[in-house]
Amino acid sequence: MSVERAEFTKFRSVASTGWSLLAAAASTVVLGILYARLGVTRPPADPAGFDATATTLAGVQLAQIAVGALGILVITGEYASGQIRTTLTAVPRRTRVVVAKAAVVAAATGALSLIAVFGAFLAGQRILTPPHLNVALGDPGVLRALVGGALYLTVAALLGLGLGLLLRNTAGAISGLFGLLFVPQLFAALLPASVADQIIRYLPEPAGIAVTLDRPGPSSLGPWTGLAVFTLYAAVVLALGVWRLRRTDV
Repeated sequence: MSVERAEFTKFRSVASTGWSLLAAAASTVVLGILYARLGVTRPPADPAGFDATATTLAGVQLAQIAVGALGILVITGEYASGQIRTTLTAVPRRTRVVVAKAAVVAAATGALSLIAVFGAFLAGQRILTPPHLNVALGDPGVLRALVGGALYLTVAALLGLGLGLLLRNTAGAISGLFGLLFVPQLFAALLPASVADQIIRYLPEPAGIAVTLDRPGPSSLGPWTGLAVFTLYAAVVLALGVWRLRRTDV
């Protein structure tokens, strides 16, 4: 536990981590409110098909960039300052260092994300109540979507940590994060629709975001299956980062 305490001390002492978490929470809540208002000002043609939960969780798709950047900065900041040498001297077991960093990042991101998604949901549903577009927390799929949204952001932060470990450069890792989350969809969209639909559902962002839908469509993976696929992507990247850390001097 002393390694985790040391990593937590470093985590909270860096201003950028706090700003990243704040940006993630703010974007989740603010965009959730804005999209809920949009649902009121531009009512859906088919209210029965309106996904009120996904609408209020729309900010998760922006928040994933903030938490991904958080995971990146946790490790690339140490490379930039040279502190990584001190860290690895104090804890020679490099995998142990990564596990401790991952635990701290996951705990901080998960806790704040859970608060943010519930805040976005509650605020958004109040806005959607007058036109009767709202849903209740106890409705089918709603609680799962909220918890899933927090889990999705937690995995996105770990994906960022893996990219930071692998690339060791903040700008490069953030570019890699954008590339991994969004670029494959652009290329897949150039394919015939029948083929694109089958490919896109297994790409990182579409697969993971399915867990935030209380009624996933036929072109989406199941909620937990999608999150598992996204988690697998993050695990592979993190494993590659650990492999590089163990094979090089710093």
